[in-house]
Amino acid sequence: MTHTTEIEQDHSLRQGLAAGTSIGAAILLLTVGALSLLEGISAVLEDEIFVAGPEYVYAFDVTTWGWIHIVLGVLLVIAALGLVTGAGWARVTAIVIAAASIVGNFLWLPWYPWWSVLVIALNVVVIWGVATWRPVRD
Repeated sequence: MTHTTEIEQDHSLRQGLAAGTSIGAAILLLTVGALSLLEGISAVLEDEIFVAGPEYVYAFDVTTWGWIHIVLGVLLVIAALGLVTGAGWARVTAIVIAAASIVGNFLWLPWYPWWSVLVIALNVVVIWGVATWRPVRD
């Protein structure tokens, strides 16, 4: 009986941590989405504020990268709002969009490496939190 109680407590602790991380994930998604939007808008409106990158296989002009970040930002914000409201579609959407954001920021590495690594790490935390949380259904 003690063993079962320990397992239940461990499960409860992990679920509590994952639930808290999932709420944190929604906030991180919202933050990363807003920052991605601002980054994209600044890239579209003022190409000159960005440092010109080296020759790169995935080279787009800065305006194209700006639009990519704007689209990712909007999708991240929508997924974050869905997570906050508890929408069923939001969990899968958040994971897919966070994964797309990881890919986008990986390709953005030559221009802003530290920022890209930070956003990739935040997206990994988001994916973990959303994927491991099992909400209790009444």
